[in-house]
Amino acid sequence: MKNRYYSFGEYLKEIFGKKVYKVNVDAGFTCPNRDGTIGVTGCIYCNNASFRPPSCEPTKPLKDQILDGIEYLKGRYKAKAFLVYFQPYTNTYAPVEHLERLYKEALSFPEVVGLAIGTRPDCVDSEKLNLLKELSRTHMIIVEYGMQSMYDKSLKYVMRGHDYATFLKAVYDTHERGILVGAHIIVGLPTETREESLAMADEINRHPIKFLKIHQLQVIKDTVLALIYEKRPFKVFEYEEYLDFVIDFLERLRPDIVIQRLFATAPEEILIAPKWNRSKQQILNDIDKKLEERNARQGSKCTSVGDRALCY
Repeated sequence: MKNRYYSFGEYLKEIFGKKVYKVNVDAGFTCPNRDGTIGVTGCIYCNNASFRPPSCEPTKPLKDQILDGIEYLKGRYKAKAFLVYFQPYTNTYAPVEHLERLYKEALSFPEVVGLAIGTRPDCVDSEKLNLLKELSRTHMIIVEYGMQSMYDKSLKYVMRGHDYATFLKAVYDTHERGILVGAHIIVGLPTETREESLAMADEINRHPIKFLKIHQLQVIKDTVLALIYEKRPFKVFEYEEYLDFVIDFLERLRPDIVIQRLFATAPEEILIAPKWNRSKQQILNDIDKKLEERNARQGSKCTSVGDRALCY
C-alpha cells in the first residue's frame, strides 16, 4: 500500500502492470425488489440515475456500449486495458444462459481484462457462480454484493428484501470458488449510531471481502426515502463530520482490503441531502489532507478477534 489507503487503481496496476479503466455498461437488468418478485418499490434509497453514468444506455446494444466506452477512454487517456462494469440494477438476475452470453460478449474484446458485476446476494446460485468460476480462469472476475448494512434492523428499514445472513452466504459461496468478492455499504442510516456504522469495518475484516465501496446515505429525488425525509427530516452527514468518519473507518479496516469508493456522488439535480457542494476531486483531496493531518492510515487501528488476526 503506497498511499494511506489501498486504492483500486493501485491494486489493478499491481496485478496488470498498467492502468486499467472501467467501462460502465447497462445490460438491461431489473431487480427482484422492483419487478414484484419480492417488492415493487425497490430499496427506499434507490434511484439508479444517482449512480448510472451518462454513457450507460440500456437501449444501446452491449457491444456498442463497450466499443464506445473503449474508444472514448483510448482517446482521452490513451487507455490500453479495460474492466467492463455491469452496474445498474441486479446483474446476475437472469437465467444462466443469458448471463453467459452477455459476460462472454464483454470478454471477447482483446483489451478487456475482466468484469466487475454488481448484484444482490439473493440473486446468485451454484449454477451462476460456477459460470463465473470458469470465466475467472482466464480473466479477473469481481462480484460486488450490496451488503448495505450488517444490521437486520437497517436492512428491514431500507426494505432490502433479504437479511445479513443471505449476504454472508453469498460471500462465502463466491469466495470458495476462487472468485473475488466486493461489498457495498451505506453509512449514516437513521437506524444506526455512528459507532454502529464504524463497527461494520470490524465485521468486514472478519470475512473474505477483497473490495469495498463506502457510500454516505444520500436522499435522492423520486425515492421512498425522499418522501420520508420530506415528512420528517433525519440527520445526514455534514461534510467535515463525514471526513472524520471515513478516516476513523479506514483506520479500523484491514489494510489489504481494496477501496473502490469512499463516498457517493449523486448528480446535483436529483440530490436532496446532504448538499456538500464539492467536486469529487475536492472530496478526495480533503480526505487525503485529513489522513495526513491525523497521520492516519488504513488498518492503523485494526484489531484481532479471538484467535484470528484481522490485519494481514
